[in-house]
Amino acid sequence: MNSFETDIENCLRVLQNGGTILYPTDTIWGIGCDATNTAAVEKIIELKNRPANKSFVVLVADEKELMKYVASLDLEIFNYLDKTVQPTTVIYESAIGLADNVIAADGSVAIRICKDEFCKHLIKRFRRPIVSTSANTSGMPAPSVFAAIETAIKQGVDHVVKHKQDVVTTASASSIIKWNNGKAEVIR
Repeated sequence: MNSFETDIENCLRVLQNGGTILYPTDTIWGIGCDATNTAAVEKIIELKNRPANKSFVVLVADEKELMKYVASLDLEIFNYLDKTVQPTTVIYESAIGLADNVIAADGSVAIRICKDEFCKHLIKRFRRPIVSTSANTSGMPAPSVFAAIETAIKQGVDHVVKHKQDVVTTASASSIIKWNNGKAEVIR
């Protein structure tokens, strides 16, 4: 079994048991868990020393999966996303089927359709969305490479993915938009 597949198998075992992972995303390294598991999300909140009222980004594998977690979806968003080059996280109104501590106080949720091969494969095999939050303690800079991740974060998760640890190309966070009546409002 190759290392990619070994990492996927290890992640699946941890995620299915309510654990946390440190993994490469289509942007920066992230801390993840089952986005439908409140207790697992709480572990990330504690590890990051993060305010409990701050919402999370959720990764899904494709458009069909996105439709399971947003109650009122404007399908025009897919045309917009098809034209974007940079990974783009969208804030959607009316989140459904996710852990309460993933959803913002106003009922919205930030979701990104992930294009990274590892993440896409993991999410499809897991059959649930995965939380993606930067691999840092709250208030600290988001690490752009694996080597920059704090030891406390590496030791605080249940599994650290080996795939892409040696990549030294610096990564950056996704752009974030809020979709309002067919128009993108750029947040970041």
